[in-house]
Amino acid sequence: MNIWQLLRMSRWARNPPSAKRVKLVLGVILICLVLFAIERWIGVPDWLQLEPQRRFRMPRP
Repeated sequence: MNIWQLLRMSRWARNPPSAKRVKLVLGVILICLVLFAIERWIGVPDWLQLEPQRRFRMPRP
């Protein structure tokens, strides 16, 4: 483990994040998981799909 990681962990132990920030982070993670689950079960609409693009090739002389 890096010394900077240990210093950051000690700072977090002394000054933990507020409950509001913890709720915010957990809310964002929950939203991401819900979107992932919807994409897996229902699928992605056709208008949101990327079409494979052809590579541009220079014509040979």
